[in-house]
Amino acid sequence: MSYKWPSKNQWRQFFKTLSNRERKVFIFFSSLFLFSFIFLSVDFYINNTEVVPGFGGSYSEGIVGFPRFINPVYAPLSAADKDLTELIFSGLMKYDKNGELALDLANDYQIIDNGRIYEFYLKDNLLWQDGHKLTANDIVFTVEIIQNPDIKSPLRSIWLGVTVEKISESGVRFTLKNSSSIFLENSTLKIIPKHIWENVSAKNFSFSPNNLQPIGSGPYKLQGLSQDKEGKIISVNLIKNVLYYNEGPYIPKISFKFFETEEELITAYQKKQIQGFSVNSPENISFCNSSSNTLNKCDGSNLYSLYLPRYFAVFFNQRKSDVLSDENVRMALNYGTDKKEIIETLFLGQAREVHSPIVPDIYGLQEPARVYEFDIEKAKSILEKAGFITTEQGIREKIVKKELSFVFKSTLTVGSQGTEVKELQKCLSKDPEIYPEGRITGYFGSQTKAAVIRFQEKYKEDVLTPFGLEKGTGDVKSKTREKLNEVCFERPEETLSLEFSLYTVDQPLMTKVARILKSQWKKLGVKLSVKTFDINTLENEVLRKREFESLLFGEVLSLIPDPFPFWHSSQKGELGLNLANYENDKADKLLEASRQSLDETERQRKLEEFQNILIEDLPVVFLYNPNYLYLVPDEIKGINEKIITDPSKRLTDVSTWYIKTKRAWKITNN
Repeated sequence: MSYKWPSKNQWRQFFKTLSNRERKVFIFFSSLFLFSFIFLSVDFYINNTEVVPGFGGSYSEGIVGFPRFINPVYAPLSAADKDLTELIFSGLMKYDKNGELALDLANDYQIIDNGRIYEFYLKDNLLWQDGHKLTANDIVFTVEIIQNPDIKSPLRSIWLGVTVEKISESGVRFTLKNSSSIFLENSTLKIIPKHIWENVSAKNFSFSPNNLQPIGSGPYKLQGLSQDKEGKIISVNLIKNVLYYNEGPYIPKISFKFFETEEELITAYQKKQIQGFSVNSPENISFCNSSSNTLNKCDGSNLYSLYLPRYFAVFFNQRKSDVLSDENVRMALNYGTDKKEIIETLFLGQAREVHSPIVPDIYGLQEPARVYEFDIEKAKSILEKAGFITTEQGIREKIVKKELSFVFKSTLTVGSQGTEVKELQKCLSKDPEIYPEGRITGYFGSQTKAAVIRFQEKYKEDVLTPFGLEKGTGDVKSKTREKLNEVCFERPEETLSLEFSLYTVDQPLMTKVARILKSQWKKLGVKLSVKTFDINTLENEVLRKREFESLLFGEVLSLIPDPFPFWHSSQKGELGLNLANYENDKADKLLEASRQSLDETERQRKLEEFQNILIEDLPVVFLYNPNYLYLVPDEIKGINEKIITDPSKRLTDVSTWYIKTKRAWKITNN
């Protein structure tokens, strides 16, 4: 027997049979039942679902600079190119939100032969954005292209000496000349497609249209770009790559606009032409209507303060400056630098003092054994003890004895001849009692010998007594030479002023830091001249040729601490990054050993020992480590980065960012 729901007529008949009171009671309980059913249904839904990222929305960002190569092979040449390749391409590995290495295209990897061999195995079903399969062939091709000297990739130096080979369609092997604990970071290299680039010659590689028509395997792909009349790219639109191997991205469209200066960038933000941008200095967001000094909010946007392992410092080129070759001067400059003033004046607290080349607080290493804390009186005392006296003009000067142009170096005796004998005869002839003949022949004869004997006996206490002699020998040996050099030649003097130049890049923040240093060091009696250059001139004419006395500049470290490129003696000169031309054999050995050791504790010990050696040698004044400030609208969620190894890495987890949300059933594990 089946049940049939009453029809409308049957419901009407039913209500007619009820009294008014019964109708009210029926309606009340029916409503109560309906409300309870809805409430319980909603409660059940809320308790068994959760808010998750949803698909939708868009984001626009401004960048200072213009892209030229949306290609990982050349991307390090430009911040704009690095940002775009970070979104369009993928590597074997990547950095996660904590700045730690995580798998990307690779599904697994192995370290073999004590760190001399690295093998990587790709995920299944990886595709390029044009639908072609991504295989080990693409990995091998990318590395070999970078290693080709005719390509002129800025990444070539870190891949020299690495042999790459395909071991299967999804497997690739890297063989190194020596064991390496830092090679794993090389695996973050973004991969380019072989089928797109294999027929492009090395000569035409940098000119290929493919550089502005990228095909990658990352979360986004190029939708289009706009150029001005000069061909300069002024905007780029990216859309979701539907063939991306991973979930996301949730924001289907990201656009970038490019500007000549920070002033233009900030104006565009204020006009709402862009939604976000990176901040070089807190001063650049003085327009923010924030009620607090924490700098975490700005007109409906979140200001993220990220750690970036980098430092800014003044590097000394001792070969170009006599005054900076004096260790006492370099020490006084360290004690005479008020880092707190720089941080409080220019960074509103969004920076930390740096005292070491390995930034130990970021990497969890021991602080250096010695720190040059600001102490202006101590700095002045060091200079005074070193002979630098303050003049009426307020500049310190030191009288220094110059090296003699000629000194006696050889043992001279009867029969000797030549320039030294001539100089000997000239010297002896100045005193008629010693060398009355005064003959300058260049030949050491009996008359010269007799003169030498008289000289030795005149300065008996210095020349003869130390050897227990009473009479002169007539031979010019060590003690006689020493006294001759003292008596015969008056060492010339020169005035050494505490004066040198400081070079830096022509950027507002850097010039302000330079001015503060000039003011601080003036109190020590230093006359500092500041010279600024555009970045291209600075890199090509100043840094490369080491044409500076001192240099205000920054260095960015890697995720795995490796100061080798910046401080090993092999990195001096035009092709290296050792800006101070620093050289210390013990430091070199420690840097080499730390690179090769896979024992983390051992690596840390060697790095800590290295930092103490370098700090004692005083080739630099370490200044500050600024936070990386990133302004993003607060409607964008999912930004969790804390440490980034490069400004472009702020976009590493962009596929997890979201604007829209939705509810999804909770997944429970029974």
